[in-house]
Amino acid sequence: MKLAAYLVNGRRSYGIVSENGIIDLGARLGQRYGDLKALLAANAVAEAVEYQHQPAELALNEVDFLPVIDNPGKIICVGMNYADKRLEFNEQNPAPTLFVRFADSQTGHRQAVLKPRYSTEFDYEGELAVIIGRAGENIAREQALEHVAGYSCYMDGSARDWQHSWYTAGKNGRCTGAFGPWMTTSDAIADPQNLTLITRLNGQQVQQDSTSNMIYSVAALIEYISTFTRLSAGDVIITGSPGGVGKKRTPPLFMHAGDRIEVDIEHIGCLANQVADAPLSVPETAAA
Repeated sequence: MKLAAYLVNGRRSYGIVSENGIIDLGARLGQRYGDLKALLAANAVAEAVEYQHQPAELALNEVDFLPVIDNPGKIICVGMNYADKRLEFNEQNPAPTLFVRFADSQTGHRQAVLKPRYSTEFDYEGELAVIIGRAGENIAREQALEHVAGYSCYMDGSARDWQHSWYTAGKNGRCTGAFGPWMTTSDAIADPQNLTLITRLNGQQVQQDSTSNMIYSVAALIEYISTFTRLSAGDVIITGSPGGVGKKRTPPLFMHAGDRIEVDIEHIGCLANQVADAPLSVPETAAA
């Protein structure tokens, strides 16, 4: 089952993505579960399943997609988690490389990814996103996948010239990270370590790898992260990008306004966004 968050006629909602469009769960369950994160926190996905064969009320082109989880308590990102990427950056540290994103650095499927005006090195990174469904800490690797609600695509836009000695400043420009198009529930993904990930810039394939080549598996990451912080429903773990990033190409290949960036992951879907220049200022109502 695929679950999406979106705006329809200015109303925030969420629903099931079917072959014929979207079954609007917000209209059915919204009074009890205000958003997708609340549905997960209440362990109520089974209630959503009851509606999956009903007729779709909304066409995909009628909605404005939001990030799958637009208000996560935590967005924990993993760097250097594929062998080719570690070679590109000459990474030697054997421990997982972690950094954080803020919720307002995200945007949804088909929405503009904003190139920061302070950066001339805005890079692409296609990644598998993991959405936590069941809270826990000190989670054993063997039980880790039981805590996963589902999986999605992420484009971890990176201002390379602002990463400095660590990543946070280069990873948190407003709307630099695209998250979507939807969440495929974990029951539909037999093995998250057996998915093909492809990133395309303007239709040209720039990254291609299998999640089987992750250095730290999804289960290993959940075990490690839950050792030092409690994971809650709706928290997001972005599991790292394969090699092929623009920074390490000759010549370098960066994103600019007008570019189209896509992250396509097997059994999940294709996240697609246009790149635009960030505005010089943001009205308070838009930033809220």
